[in-house]
Amino acid sequence: MATQSEIQPVAGKTWIGHPRGLFLLFFVEMWERFSFYGMRALLIFYLTQHFLFSDRDAAHSYGAYMSLIYISPLMGGYLADRYLGQRKAVLFGGVVIAIGHIILGLEAEDGASSMGLGLFWLGLATVIVGTGFLKASVSALVGQLYPRDDIRRDPAYTIFYMGINVGATLGPVICGYLGQRWGWHWGFGAASVGMIAGVIGFVLCRPLLQGGGEPPDPQRLAERIGGVISREWLVYLSSLLSILLCWLLIQQHVVVGWMLAGASMLMVVYILWEAFGRMERIGRDRMLAALFLLVVNPLFWGLYEQTGSSLSLFTHRYADRHILGFDVPASMFQSVNAAYILIFGPVIAALWIALAKRGWEPSTPAKFGMALALVGAGFLVLVAGTGAPGTLTPVLFIFLLYLCHTLGELCLSPVGLSAMSRLAPSRMIGLMMGIWFLAMALGQYAAGMIAAATGGEDGAASRDGVLAVYGQIGWWSIGIGIVVMAIAPLVKRLMHDDQFSGEEGAQAQAQRDSFAIVDDKGEGQK
Repeated sequence: MATQSEIQPVAGKTWIGHPRGLFLLFFVEMWERFSFYGMRALLIFYLTQHFLFSDRDAAHSYGAYMSLIYISPLMGGYLADRYLGQRKAVLFGGVVIAIGHIILGLEAEDGASSMGLGLFWLGLATVIVGTGFLKASVSALVGQLYPRDDIRRDPAYTIFYMGINVGATLGPVICGYLGQRWGWHWGFGAASVGMIAGVIGFVLCRPLLQGGGEPPDPQRLAERIGGVISREWLVYLSSLLSILLCWLLIQQHVVVGWMLAGASMLMVVYILWEAFGRMERIGRDRMLAALFLLVVNPLFWGLYEQTGSSLSLFTHRYADRHILGFDVPASMFQSVNAAYILIFGPVIAALWIALAKRGWEPSTPAKFGMALALVGAGFLVLVAGTGAPGTLTPVLFIFLLYLCHTLGELCLSPVGLSAMSRLAPSRMIGLMMGIWFLAMALGQYAAGMIAAATGGEDGAASRDGVLAVYGQIGWWSIGIGIVVMAIAPLVKRLMHDDQFSGEEGAQAQAQRDSFAIVDDKGEGQK
């Protein structure tokens, strides 16, 4: 029997030269990101204003939730590859996400009630499990629409990632406005409507997938275990039971932190053991270069992801949000990053290609250093733009901070997974991809810890306290970024790029990076 990966896509009708199934997946992912970022825009405000969490406790909960979001695709992707196939995984994940947002919309009258808070944790846990299935599989479905040697594959991912950022732009605007102006249940409800729309579209337009994403072994999937339940439904039920585990972990952020730390240490030890115990010099050097990039990864995301926590609270309390006669809710500002990616992504892509043609393109480790310097510069711009006590920070400096952070993201995110796939031996590519997402999860947890530090000793953030933390992390980030750029030539030599290809290969790599540059925080890269 041919495996799913061996089945060639079937020719069918196209739109602008691409299979129509691509635009179905564009639609699904757009609505999934709409719901995710729309909910995330409200999360920190819901915790502090509805449940009356201190800034510190809210930041810890936010960090634990985001960490689990980034870990869940590892298990969801495994179950999709081994049992369900990507189509069933996307459908199941979308339904579970929609249920999670509906639960979040069941706003309790008494924000402090244990039942209301329990429902809230349950909603988040449900979204985590659903995201694990959908995010791990929807990008894989894009690739299955094209033969491996089809020159349309890279442009297809660019179109797909545009859907990601369109959804990430619209979600905070619509859900954020409804949630902070009309009521929390309106905002969370809008997020659920978006995901429901994606699920309905996916079900109705299934033929557009041209048979892609089906289970690798349908007969085995339909087998009954113990004569009672099919293997497929066993996967579904066990996955739903894992919601209870996520429900517990979100409330125990310290446990999540220790789990991430332990897993990270094990991965470092394993990489070193592989490098020095099983590889020749070139392979060992490349693994050490990959380890260096993996260490930089959580440093960047720990700072960058202040967007959804401490930076949102700062914007709400201390920024002048009066624009064109309208008092803009702080949650809506979380759309700025995705909008900047849509605007500047093609510009940076063209820049890398132009520099590569002249042999001037920065190396991958140098881009990582630039990313750290830019994210640090963003915080310093905000600090510099904040006036005397009692005055509001001009909104211009919020936009400038997001611009610096977005440019930093465009230096790091699109090339990260590409570097992992190039540096790892073929037998370890999947593992290295998983380790990359583990590092991102560690960064999300670190973001919660940094945001908690802005809360001060009593857990409540003051303007001066937040600015002091921002100033410190800004200078440290720039300093570390400069160090990374200084040692980038050494790390580049460890990568042995000359063994891959010459100048033409370097230009081709810049082209591949440019096609992925509108990706969303490293999620679902090809």
